[in-house]
Amino acid sequence: MRVAMIIQSYYPRVGGAERQVDAVSRWLLERDVDVHVVTRRYPGMSAFEVLAGVPVHRMPVSGPKVAASLAYTLASLRMVQRLSPDVLHAHELFSPTTTALVAKRLWGVPVLATSHLSGIDGEISRLQREPLGPARLRAFSAHIDAFTAISREIVAELVAGGVDEDRCHFIPNGVDVDSYRPALNGQKMSLRVELGLPAGPLAVFSGRLVQAKRVDRLLRVWTHVRREIPSASLVIVGEGSQGDWLRQQAGEGVLFVGRQGNVLPFLQTADLFTMSSDTEGLPVAVLEAMAVGLPSVVTAVGGNPDVIETGYNGWLAPADDELALGQAIIRLLRDEPLRLELGRNARIRAMGQYSLQSSAQSLLDLYVQLMTSPRRWSFHD
Repeated sequence: MRVAMIIQSYYPRVGGAERQVDAVSRWLLERDVDVHVVTRRYPGMSAFEVLAGVPVHRMPVSGPKVAASLAYTLASLRMVQRLSPDVLHAHELFSPTTTALVAKRLWGVPVLATSHLSGIDGEISRLQREPLGPARLRAFSAHIDAFTAISREIVAELVAGGVDEDRCHFIPNGVDVDSYRPALNGQKMSLRVELGLPAGPLAVFSGRLVQAKRVDRLLRVWTHVRREIPSASLVIVGEGSQGDWLRQQAGEGVLFVGRQGNVLPFLQTADLFTMSSDTEGLPVAVLEAMAVGLPSVVTAVGGNPDVIETGYNGWLAPADDELALGQAIIRLLRDEPLRLELGRNARIRAMGQYSLQSSAQSLLDLYVQLMTSPRRWSFHD
């Protein structure tokens, strides 16, 4: 079987969708699936390279947004024709899914589309606000063979947007629970010394420093946390368009460590994970923290309520309630027995419901189904 993944950006640009495509692609390769990634070529990137065994084909983009999108689509179509995949898997309901839909019309290849973000800034909402968006959504709903959603909120949005419920599949992101695991006894403090981190109570955030993540909100919350627990520190792992501005806003007890090739040791040495986003899909960062055995204090947006249960494996707070977020962080940092209990439950849930093996196997089963099922939504019908 050959599968072509179409995604707007890929390594070295890193986000939750990119990391999940990378992890799933490597898992599929180990099971003799021929996986190729088709993505955009940004300045400084090569047109082709093999990353962790996965061939990555980068299509040129230039000029204004509309022209760049058209250039990407045309180049991607040529690449799809060359690759001749058995299944096209488009990530995000924008240019990748439009490209896949045209490929389906031209060559009859079955198409799976995954929506990665919900809420006001999610893919369905954005399509409904764009001039041609509703027409594109109707075309997707009518002709894409199957959709996957990484959160139940996205499933509901797809159905409300006109997609048949029997073509919507809830397949959450997954984490490699064998690689992401708690630190060994005594390793936690030695990791802090190795990473140059303070010895007091420690929370960690991992993600892109962009508007949707609302790290500015987390910084304000941390000012309140520090008043209650002066020795507490917040480690921020990641970079993004707001990085410089956020560093200027940060108060005492906040450490920016930039983008890291391996976030695992930062999670293993922390006491809890926190995130204050306005919108999400299903954050890979939260799943990684759960697998490491950390309780998560996060805003109740996107797929977070699917995985975090207040008082069981973490704490949820309304996105607009900074006080509730701060109080939850303070409570867990002060209550070690509760924190450890929630962390153990977090790992149990990650292993039982959100392992990479489970998610990737569900995708592989769906690929096989698409290859062998009658294509009721073909343009040639």
